[in-house]
Amino acid sequence: MTATQTSARAVFASGCFWGTEYQMKRATGVLGTRVGYTGGHVARPSYREVCSGRTGHAEAVEVTFDPSVTDFETLARLFFETHDPTQVDRQGPDVGTQYRSVVFAVDEGQREVAERLIGLLVDKGLDVATEVVPAGPFWPAEEYHQDYYAKTGHSPYCHVYTRRF
Repeated sequence: MTATQTSARAVFASGCFWGTEYQMKRATGVLGTRVGYTGGHVARPSYREVCSGRTGHAEAVEVTFDPSVTDFETLARLFFETHDPTQVDRQGPDVGTQYRSVVFAVDEGQREVAERLIGLLVDKGLDVATEVVPAGPFWPAEEYHQDYYAKTGHSPYCHVYTRRF
């Protein structure tokens, strides 16, 4: 990161992207979020295609943050503390590969931090299912998915804060 860089990017998948976005958007230093699809093999997939389970994509959130205010580790800790990282291909009532837990690392530093945090959780006895993979193309979801909870006034049903560190 250079001294002139005013923002950085992180990409997380932890079940339904609405809840992940809700939690990340409230974090200090977050400049913006976008929900979308990543980790699959289909360009510009639709929600319907992703839900079919045939695209390989996960529902994910792209987080833009100010590195002078927060850092990737702080956001990654929030990620691990606002979903159940032990669940495989699901989060609460949402089931399917599109709901898997993944850190899409944008660089080697993010990969190292995510793997270290997973190690801490494993040391505490958690059977962590979260994958850490290189970030690839991120396809924004349809507009009605963006800022869903702010638009509807509802609250997340799967993404509740649980202290883990």
